Amino acid sequence: MNPMKSTLCFLLMLISIQAYCQYTDVINSNRPGVSRSAFSVGTNVVQLEIGPYLTKEKRTPAPTYEVSGFGIDFAARYGLLFEELELNIEGTYQNDTKTFTSNFSSEEKRSNFKTITFGAKYLVYDPYKNSEEKKPNLYSWRANHSFKWSSLIPAVSVYLGANFDTKDNPYTAPGVEGFSPKIMVATQNNFPGGWVFVMNLIKDRIGSDQSDFQYILTLTHSFSPKWVIFGETQGIQSDFYADNLFRFGGAYLLGRNLQLDTALTFNTKDTPSVFGANFGVSYRLDFHKDKELKDKDVDNGNSAKEEGKRKSRRNKNKKDDVDINNTKKQKRKRKDIDFDNN
Repeated sequence: MNPMKSTLCFLLMLISIQAYCQYTDVINSNRPGVSRSAFSVGTNVVQLEIGPYLTKEKRTPAPTYEVSGFGIDFAARYGLLFEELELNIEGTYQNDTKTFTSNFSSEEKRSNFKTITFGAKYLVYDPYKNSEEKKPNLYSWRANHSFKWSSLIPAVSVYLGANFDTKDNPYTAPGVEGFSPKIMVATQNNFPGGWVFVMNLIKDRIGSDQSDFQYILTLTHSFSPKWVIFGETQGIQSDFYADNLFRFGGAYLLGRNLQLDTALTFNTKDTPSVFGANFGVSYRLDFHKDKELKDKDVDNGNSAKEEGKRKSRRNKNKKDDVDINNTKKQKRKRKDIDFDNN
């Protein structure tokens, strides 16, 4: 199937609840899809995303074979220094058995990292920052849910990373090993009614024998504060491997820092056909503190340290006042006693 045709006939999407800012009050995960949102997790937030999966492939034209196995996707994300900056490590480990069925039957047991990548993402443009439109209209439900032309302008981030492939990896092209660059442009549109559209344009393993181009289009809809559904299409094009993959699934917000998810993956060809099912969890350690509020507290002398000093001074002054009053009372009492004795 032509990648562009599959893109036009299928525009479906992402992962979890998105908001008009970097940091959100609830976890903002990239799962269960494989696209990456334009926004980071927020400063001083550590986020772990992990998901085991089952996979099955079958090639019908010769040479025929079947692949059956399991694996795990993982990612660790950290917001560093700026709201716009995120550092991350992500990858996929798989263990399977490849069975050749043409002429004579034979099996090949395989296991390795299909991908492992270290990278950094930076938000270069945020159309929602300081926007009055992000403030809800308290008097009109229609105004809050109607389409706005400005929502067509996406947030944009850039990503730079490095893949690491081991020697004789069964999931990469022969001769691919060591480090290779990866670059990506990620865009994100937040539409009224809980719809989010994410697009990734990726150039992966640059300079290697498996350099490929990928596009990922993801559409997410949150129909309640806890439930999200998504659809996604992913196109891959290289001399080593080409495919068009589709995904459907959903996510459930179990707590403000915990999300559960599941998804199905499939394609529409037989060279080979692909089917996969995954279940995942995302969890964050939230040490975020809003920088503007923090700076405002410091400017007004309202930091915890300053407040502690003022409290100490108030207690000291109060104690001094009590000591002075007690001294005055004792002097008056002694004076009254001496007067009576005379």
